[in-house]
Amino acid sequence: MLRLLAFFLLAPLLSTQSFAQSNTPPQKMEDGSQRLTKAQIQQWESLGYGMFIHFGMSTYDGIEMSPGDLPATAFNPTKLDVEQWIKTAAEAGMKYAVLTTKHVSGFCLWPSKYTEYDVANSSVKVDIVKEFVTQCRKYGLMPGLYYCSWDNKHLFGSKTPPKHTGFGTAYTTEKYREFQWNQLEELCTNYGEIGEVWIDIPLFLPRDYREELYDQIVKWQPKAVVTFNNGHGDGTSLKIASTWPTDLLEMERQLPDGSFMSKKSQYEAWKNVDGKYYYLPGEMNLPIGNEWFFVEGDLPKSDEELLGMYLINRSRGANFLLNVPPNKDGVLPTMYVDALMRLKKNIDKLGLD
Repeated sequence: MLRLLAFFLLAPLLSTQSFAQSNTPPQKMEDGSQRLTKAQIQQWESLGYGMFIHFGMSTYDGIEMSPGDLPATAFNPTKLDVEQWIKTAAEAGMKYAVLTTKHVSGFCLWPSKYTEYDVANSSVKVDIVKEFVTQCRKYGLMPGLYYCSWDNKHLFGSKTPPKHTGFGTAYTTEKYREFQWNQLEELCTNYGEIGEVWIDIPLFLPRDYREELYDQIVKWQPKAVVTFNNGHGDGTSLKIASTWPTDLLEMERQLPDGSFMSKKSQYEAWKNVDGKYYYLPGEMNLPIGNEWFFVEGDLPKSDEELLGMYLINRSRGANFLLNVPPNKDGVLPTMYVDALMRLKKNIDKLGLD
């Protein structure tokens, strides 16, 4: 049954390869044509499969877009086990992991000099970012750090844009942008080499600031891939006004475009920005259940659905970043761990990696 499923999912890649090639712009990836070298891009693409870890104040207030109004002491993972997260990811066959260091609530998983809304003032005094990076290195995973530009705690006069409007317009103040810059400096300079820097909801930031921030991040972390995510549907197009510059293209909760009927078999990495083509690898991210943060009773997707999503992403040339959230105790729930191990077993049966 698994091989039959794999055949139907992988058949478009095998039978329409010439069509995928014909859709590729004439520009070839040459060193010097963009910041990352061909070898760096291929190294990131070879990771293939990673764990997204959403953990923060939303774990405790149950609100994904948290207002950040709970006290820091509400963050109380009494059985915190970061090693369990990363050990599980490694055993599941994942090659990298990305941790939400600060989500919409503004709560920081590291002791920051620029706020008291952090782990240093919580019920635990653990630098979770440090422990995360340490465990990634122990188990051979590439560490990635996520930081959200939308911050409901540290407004500094910023405002939330109305839905579906204002893309590309700056809604943050200069004081907030300085705050974000300083916090990203902490993350990029205090924990050694980081493989991926993940900036979420950058539509809050004007393009000139994003360009300055990108340039500075790569000075702090020259080997890292940097991604600015506003969600790009199935990856067909790049939202330049709210996302550029970026080294990757994120597909949030949507599978990369490609179908046998459309004679297109793979995610198209070449994107035109201001008249120049850039090779931007795709990364598809979605939760193992329905929610990004842990919610009691949020069951994992079926084994068939998880395997299908893995196969579609990998066959179409995109990396698969699967979110697996720790619970309020600070550990990955058994039902998620078991689902990951079954997925690994099914992948192994097909002889894939």
